[in-house]
Amino acid sequence: MAVTTEAVLRTEELDGQPAAWREAPVPDGQIPTLYVHGVPTNSDLWIPFLERTGGIAPDLPGFGRSGKRGDLDYTMEGYDRWIERFLAWRDIDRFNLVVQDWGGVALLTAQRFPERVGRLVVFNAVPLLPGYRWHRIARAWRTRGLGEFAVGLLNRFVLKQASRESNATKGPMPAPFLDLVADHMDQGTQRAILRLYRTSPPEKLAAAGAGLKDVDCPALVLWGQEDPYIPARFGPAYADALGNADHVPVPGAGHWPWYDRPDLIDTVVDFLHGDA
Repeated sequence: MAVTTEAVLRTEELDGQPAAWREAPVPDGQIPTLYVHGVPTNSDLWIPFLERTGGIAPDLPGFGRSGKRGDLDYTMEGYDRWIERFLAWRDIDRFNLVVQDWGGVALLTAQRFPERVGRLVVFNAVPLLPGYRWHRIARAWRTRGLGEFAVGLLNRFVLKQASRESNATKGPMPAPFLDLVADHMDQGTQRAILRLYRTSPPEKLAAAGAGLKDVDCPALVLWGQEDPYIPARFGPAYADALGNADHVPVPGAGHWPWYDRPDLIDTVVDFLHGDA
């Protein structure tokens, strides 16, 4: 049974740079769950889950409170290697994994170490699959000059207006979500976003998922059906690509589905604890 606990913010140094993460105690008999955020969020995104399941959620380099130095490796491969080092540093061997959006870079790690993943949850993740083409905002970010201009506009007011399309609930994303993004949208995060998108053409995404079938732990693909950035067809495509996954389409939900459908938090808690 899940118990509500506080998700504490911690910051230490890894690879000579600040590494920040949220952490909550893991219930007896459970392995820790690793939560990996995407763009343009950070570990604060996962607080409602951590409070119920325990586990750990890092701020990826370039995001939140982690290091944002200009010479860091803000590529899919760079994040994959950083996640491996982070897990070793925190002495985490076996873990559950929950990813959303660009948090899907952790699926590269899972493909290299499938035996270490107990259970997997995928929310509306960047497709490491054939056939995806970047949405219009990503195409702007991938364009030299236009991308710098567009990402530089991401203040709280612009984020609020732009977020109206991100969810299915009428209006912009909730204030706490806007705060967790806007409070950390500095030049370092903008640089990380541009480098990640510009080093990730569609053909590279497709190749990055070549080993998804080897990730054969029990998996749940929860997909908001009104996501304006990643078409709903990639939900069942992910489930088919993974070795042992169920796809659950989530109507009335957007790119961050649990903001529209808070009941999904219970769904994830039950699944990770083996009750579903």
